[in-house]
Amino acid sequence: MRENRVAGPMWAWRAAGVALAAAAAVGCCAAGAANADTFVPLADGHTAGAGVVIDSRGEHAVISPSLAGNGAGRNVWITGDVTAEVDTPDGAAGPWNGAAGTSGTNNSSTHGTSELTVGYVVGCQVALGSLSTSMSAALGSAPSLAGSLSLPLKPGEIEWVTVDRKDLPHSGTYHVDYQDSQLSIEGCAGYAQARQVVVVEIIGDDYSKTTLYGRPFGLG
Repeated sequence: MRENRVAGPMWAWRAAGVALAAAAAVGCCAAGAANADTFVPLADGHTAGAGVVIDSRGEHAVISPSLAGNGAGRNVWITGDVTAEVDTPDGAAGPWNGAAGTSGTNNSSTHGTSELTVGYVVGCQVALGSLSTSMSAALGSAPSLAGSLSLPLKPGEIEWVTVDRKDLPHSGTYHVDYQDSQLSIEGCAGYAQARQVVVVEIIGDDYSKTTLYGRPFGLG
């Protein structure tokens, strides 16, 4: 009888211990899943303009929460491969090269030669689904994403970051290939998005600007 009276409580304590251990294991795994990196594959892009064909391939992002854990920061590692096939006048004297026999800038925003610029537009609580091509000129003066970059971003703001710029002095095929370039977003407590932007400006007697926009993706 004595053993029967003791067995019930002991069984209950053991069962409760197993249940607590199981709950702890589930809680641990759930926390790990919540903090896991998110891989975002992005579609290839293609566009053509006057004297240029642009292709973007293999673009993807890996997104993780900021180590600060305050909900206002994110980390994103960006990878992509951009190719531009250009037919540009050799030795063009931009940006002061106007129409034949005249002077003027011919609307060039480059520093003196045809140019390929690859970068990203990043927004906090702003939808990046549609952008005006006139905004792409801001990439020329944007901070560089070479290596890593910490970007303060307030709600309602849009910022531009440059991955790389290449001069296009001659006709040919040019590449910008980047792997796990790190961008840290700080100060955005709301929804954040990013989007690849590729701009090719060709100068000479005729001027053209061709822009390829990638697919917008959420940063959480």
